[in-house]
Amino acid sequence: MNTTDFNEARSFFLDLQQRIIGEVVRLDGGQPVRDAWRKDPGETLQGEGLTILLEDGEVFERAGCGFSQVRGPRLPPSATQHRPELAGAPFEAMGVSLVFHPRNPYVPTVHMNVRMIMASPQAAEKVAWFGGGMDLTPYYAFEEDAVHFHTQCKQALDPFGADKYPRFKKWCDEYFFLKHRGEPRGIGGVFFDDFNELGMQRSFDMLTALANQFLPAYVPIAERRLATPYGQRERDFQLYRRGRYVEFNLVWDRGTHFGLQSGGRTESILLSMPLHCSWAYRREDAPDSPEGRLLRDFLVAKDWV
Repeated sequence: MNTTDFNEARSFFLDLQQRIIGEVVRLDGGQPVRDAWRKDPGETLQGEGLTILLEDGEVFERAGCGFSQVRGPRLPPSATQHRPELAGAPFEAMGVSLVFHPRNPYVPTVHMNVRMIMASPQAAEKVAWFGGGMDLTPYYAFEEDAVHFHTQCKQALDPFGADKYPRFKKWCDEYFFLKHRGEPRGIGGVFFDDFNELGMQRSFDMLTALANQFLPAYVPIAERRLATPYGQRERDFQLYRRGRYVEFNLVWDRGTHFGLQSGGRTESILLSMPLHCSWAYRREDAPDSPEGRLLRDFLVAKDWV
């Protein structure tokens, strides 16, 4: 791979999207909607994408997986806060992003994003980097699920250096944190951004290895929990905690900000929102529910592997 050819990345991302949606259909049995879109010349952003979405299924209330490839005249502020020398440069971005919100409260929500961005600060110069990761957001605590998810992340990254998993785990713990509430979004996983330190090809290889590990990391957990009985109490707690998920995505998530600031397609950018969630006013001195206390203790950053 070189900085002037996106074909290898495009082929990988499109194949990844199809493989992941194939597993969604196998688990759920429903038929997703396919929405191909294009940003035409004259708009702030140009490019195309494919959003595949299953809503109100037997297993998933919402399972969305989107591919996009877009170009723009100026990198938005969210993409240059760690690379100020690229502020205002033309760019091209490509990737796959997904969020699955299961119906059963005992099945965790999961998120993955893998992306490649290339900027041209000068006509004859191109700079490319990669970012993404995956993280798990349970509503009920199962240590074996957390260990499994983190073990899969570590196995994907170990061939690229023993430092990668602990470094990217820490990055994930710090990134997916609701600063305004002082609590993690979930039990983490791995996350990295602005990454090209292994060189173009090797950095891309690391990205693809992690992306290919998503299904082995998540599907066994979903299969283990999806038949667990639940009632209205568990459902209410799930919807309450989903509110935290929405808060993070809208307030802190750089990917959401990048898409909205760059003139991206709003429906695809907000694919991560759950179909249903709730907010309940709680006085600061009111006691947590038993579920809330257990989950709060579980979500504290730990060394899972």
